Amino acid sequence: MSDMREHGAPHQTTLELAFDVFHRIIAIVCLIAGLRYWALLIGIADAGAWRFDLLPVHWKIAAASLAVLWPVAGIGLWMVVSWGPVVWLVAAATEIIMHGFFSDLYGSNWLLIAAHVAVVLLYSGFRVAIYFARRVDEQTE
Repeated sequence: MSDMREHGAPHQTTLELAFDVFHRIIAIVCLIAGLRYWALLIGIADAGAWRFDLLPVHWKIAAASLAVLWPVAGIGLWMVVSWGPVVWLVAAATEIIMHGFFSDLYGSNWLLIAAHVAVVLLYSGFRVAIYFARRVDEQTE
């Protein structure tokens, strides 16, 4: 097995590796969230109470959108591509708006909102730490 650096690929720091693992963990959570929405919409979960044809219009729009957004975000995060976090942010913002600002329609879920905020803060912390680590590396070269 050859070393990645032999072929001109950049060496990945421990921080960058941890960031990739973070991406993968969030990707798995996104895929599970997407599967949950699909299970609700097709009537597998909750004894069919959340089946698509039984939902009010506002839930049909939100649930169908999130059933697509979450798996797409999961795939993007798993592949560690630039659009993965963007799609995740759209899906998370949708749930934050639903459960935070329209809780009379969608119900209040402060734990979910806190989880989304925690992921945003962790992601931002990783990005800032990687930025400064790269700046230090550039100055020492």
